[in-house]
Amino acid sequence: MIRSSRYQTARATCAAPAAPAGGARETGGRGCGYLAAIPFALIAQAALAADAIAVPSGQLVTLAEVLLDEAPGQPGQPPQLWARFRFLAPQIARGTGTVSYDTAAPDMDHLCGSLALPYLAEHGMTAARVVISLSDRELPFGAQDPEATQFFEAYRPDGAACMWEAF
Repeated sequence: MIRSSRYQTARATCAAPAAPAGGARETGGRGCGYLAAIPFALIAQAALAADAIAVPSGQLVTLAEVLLDEAPGQPGQPPQLWARFRFLAPQIARGTGTVSYDTAAPDMDHLCGSLALPYLAEHGMTAARVVISLSDRELPFGAQDPEATQFFEAYRPDGAACMWEAF
């Protein structure tokens, strides 16, 4: 169970569903600057203080942050809430890591069902999509780092289940 006081939650009301090609800009880029306004030092402290979470692969991951943003819906439809759960997973690192994408994929499924959905329910939120991301190091949302390894999966909440959505 996630205690709301332990993790940073951000809400952006922009229309960008993800960082644009080439990465997000600090301000004035595609989308909005709300996410860049979160002090990265606070997010990093929250990640360091977070409890390690065991996942099916056996690696330990920590929740770094939860980001909420309004993604555009279909034409004629209102924007939809996307909840992004960003985790640190040092064992996915290229070269020194021991967990591949194929091994980590069930971890992301598990995190969606056992952590993301209860979080949304606890906070009375209904999300159209849940995005689970694993990163071998701390990175600001939308930042590029050619040395970093990151895995992403998107899900559609369906009751108590997470339905995998291909990008």
